[in-house]
Amino acid sequence: MNADKLKHFLWQGRGLWITTPIITLAIIVIRTAGLLQPWEWGVFDQYMRWRPQESRDKRIVIVGIDEIDLDNLKQATITDQVLAKLLNKLKAKQPIAIGLDVYRNLPVEPGNQELVQVFKSTPNLVGIEKVVGKSRYEKVAAPPVLKSLGQVGANDLMVDADNKVRRGLMYVNPKKGETVYSFSLHLALHYLEKKGIFASKDFRLGKAKFIPFQSNDGGYVRADSRGYQILINYRGKNHSFETVSMTDILENKVPANWGRDRIILIGYVGEGFKDSFFTPHSSELLTLPAPMTGVEIHAHITSQIISAALENRPLFKTWSEPEEWLWILIWSGVGATLTWHLRFQDLLGYQRIAAVILAGGALLGSTYLAFLWGWWLPAVPPFLALTGSVIAITAYIARSAGDIRKVFGRYLTDEVVATLLESPEGLKLGGERRQITIFTSDLRGFTATSERLQPEEVVKILNFYLECMADEITKYQGTIDEFMGDGILVLFGAPTAREDDAVRAVACGVAMQLAMVKVNNQMKEWGLPPLEMGIGINTGVVVVGNIGSEKRTKYGIVGSQVNLTYRIEGYTTGGEIIISESTFNEVKSIVAVDRQIQVTPKGVQEPINVYKIAGITGEYNLFLSQHHEELCTLLEPIPIEYAIVDGKDIGSSSFKGILVRLSTYEAEICLAEEIQSPPSCLTNIKLNLSTQNQLEETGAMYAKVLEKPAQIGHFCIRFTVKSPEIINKFNILIEQINAQNSQ
Repeated sequence: MNADKLKHFLWQGRGLWITTPIITLAIIVIRTAGLLQPWEWGVFDQYMRWRPQESRDKRIVIVGIDEIDLDNLKQATITDQVLAKLLNKLKAKQPIAIGLDVYRNLPVEPGNQELVQVFKSTPNLVGIEKVVGKSRYEKVAAPPVLKSLGQVGANDLMVDADNKVRRGLMYVNPKKGETVYSFSLHLALHYLEKKGIFASKDFRLGKAKFIPFQSNDGGYVRADSRGYQILINYRGKNHSFETVSMTDILENKVPANWGRDRIILIGYVGEGFKDSFFTPHSSELLTLPAPMTGVEIHAHITSQIISAALENRPLFKTWSEPEEWLWILIWSGVGATLTWHLRFQDLLGYQRIAAVILAGGALLGSTYLAFLWGWWLPAVPPFLALTGSVIAITAYIARSAGDIRKVFGRYLTDEVVATLLESPEGLKLGGERRQITIFTSDLRGFTATSERLQPEEVVKILNFYLECMADEITKYQGTIDEFMGDGILVLFGAPTAREDDAVRAVACGVAMQLAMVKVNNQMKEWGLPPLEMGIGINTGVVVVGNIGSEKRTKYGIVGSQVNLTYRIEGYTTGGEIIISESTFNEVKSIVAVDRQIQVTPKGVQEPINVYKIAGITGEYNLFLSQHHEELCTLLEPIPIEYAIVDGKDIGSSSFKGILVRLSTYEAEICLAEEIQSPPSCLTNIKLNLSTQNQLEETGAMYAKVLEKPAQIGHFCIRFTVKSPEIINKFNILIEQINAQNSQ
C-alpha cells in the first residue's frame, strides 16, 4: 500500500481510529476510579439469578437452630448440655465431618464438662473462631479444647460495600507467619481426605486448582484481597441444602441412616440470631431482599470446594486487566464501526438504533454464556464503550455534515455530505471522471401555464410537485443535483456508485410518472389544469465533483453526456420515459420497451437509438398505465399555421396545414401543399389557428411530432401546451363530433 492509499485509508476511517481508543481510555479511567463497580456487581448478581439453579448437594446437610427449638427446650439459649446431647446423636449417624457454626469460646452451663468430653472424643468435629477484625472486640476465640486439637476454622465472611457476600475464604493470616484455615475448607478437606485427595501447597485439590482472588478481579476495584479468597459459586438461592431442625435430631425424628457419610453443619437459622447475610440471590425485582444464613453460605463454599475437586465444577475465573482493556477496546470499535458504516445509508437513525440493540444483545449474551462456564467477563464497561462510540460518531457526523452544508448549501439527502467526508480533499475544488446514470425531468408546457397564474400559485404548485417527486427520488437513492424551475436533475452513481444505478434510475422514472396521479388529483382540487412530465435517462462518463469558486461551490457534474440527457428528455411528451442506448444496455433484461426510435440529437454526428419505456420487471415490477388516444374526424377541418421550434428559438418560416382529426391530447394535420414535407419525428412545433389568412387570438399551442404512422401528406402531433381558450374550443368540437356519431 503506497503512501497516498494509506493516507486515504486512514482518512476514510478517521472516525474509527480517533473515537475507539478515546472512548476506551475514558471508560477504563472511569472504571479504575471505581464508579462502575456497583453496576458490575449488579450484572454479576443478575447473571447468578438467571443461571439455572443446580440440584442439591446431598453430601452436605444442615441442622438448623431457630426460635422454635428454643421454645421446645424452654430455654433462652443453647446450653452446653443440650449441645453435647446434639453432638452425640449426630456422632451416632457416622458422618464424615461435623461443623459446629456456633461460638463456644465461653462455657454455657450446665453441661460444660460433658461438652468438653464430646469435643475431645470427636476427631471429625470442626469448631469456629472469628479472626478478622479491626479490634479484639470484633474477634471471637475458638473453643479452647478444639483449638488445642487443631479442629477449628475461621468462619469470617467477606462482605462487599453493598452488604453482599460474593467472596469466601480458604484461609486467613491474622498474624505474620500464622495461617488459619477457613471453617468451610476444614470440612471439605475432611471429606476429600476420605476420598484420598489431599491439598498441595498451591491448593491443587483433585481436578481443580484454586486461584486466589486479586484486588481487581472481575468487577472489583482495589478490593481487600488479604488471605486466600475465592469467588463463591453459589449452587442456588436459599434452601439449596437439606435442612432439619435441632428438635428433629434430639427427638430422633430423622431416619437412622440420615447423615451417614455426609458433612453435617450446625448453625443458627432463625431471624432473631442475626446470623444472616445478603448474597447475589437476595435481590429480586418484585420482592424484598431475602438474606441467606451464615451456615448455609459456609455450606455453599464447602460444596464448591468438594465439587470442584471431584467433578471439576467450574470455579469463577477472570481475565487479566490488559485482556479486559482489549475487550473494552473491541466493543468500542464495534460501536464506532457500525455507526460509521451506516452514516448515510441510515438517514433516520433507525438502523443505528437496531444495530446498537443487536450488538448490546450480543455482548450481554456472550458474557452470560461465559458466566455459565465460570468466566466473569466485563459487561458494563464494554457496553458503555459501545454506546459511547455510537454517540460520539453520531455527534461527529452531525457536526461534520453541518460544517460541510455551510460550504455546499442544502441537499435533499445527507449522502452527498457524508461522501464528501470520505477524503481529505472533500472540500477542495475539482472532480473525477466517473460513469453514472443521469436523470432529468421536466413539466411539459408549465412555463406557458405559469404565465397565466399568480406567482404565489406557481410556487404552491412547484413546491407540491417537487416534494412528491423528491420523495420518490429519495426512495430509489438518487441524488438531486439541482432544481431548475420545474425541471429536476438527478444523479445515480454520484457521489456513491452502486451496481444497479441504471436500474434504480429507470424504476425511479416509472415511479415518478405514477406519482403524477397524486399531483394531478391535487391540481384538480385547486381547480387547475393537469400537469404532464417527460423524463430522459442516459448513462455515460462525466466529471463529477466540486464546481465553482472559493466563495461559492456546488457539487455537480459536467460533460457532453449531461447535454445528451437533456436532448433525450426533450424528445419526450407528457407521461413518457425515454432512455439512451447506453442505459438500455444496462437494463434491457428487465425493462418493457414500448418502441425504439432513431434520432440525431444536436451535437451528435450519427443517428442514435433511444427507447421509450413502458415499465420495469424484477424487484420493482412497475408499469406505466397504457392510454391510447382515439382521434375524431372533425366535421369541418381547421386551417392552421405552424413553425419549427429549435430549443428556445421559433423558426422564422411558417407552414400551412389543416387540422383534420382531433382528441384531447393529440391531433392529425394534413399538409396544405403537396410539395411540403412533414416535420421530422419528435420535432417541436408552435401552432396557431387561422381564418382567412388571419391568426385567431386564441393563444399559442405547442406540440411534438409523433412517430405515429399517418397517411401520406399527413402527420400526427401531441399537444404540449394549450391555452384555456384552445382547450375549451377543442372540447366543444369533440363533444359535437361525439354527439353526431351517436345519432
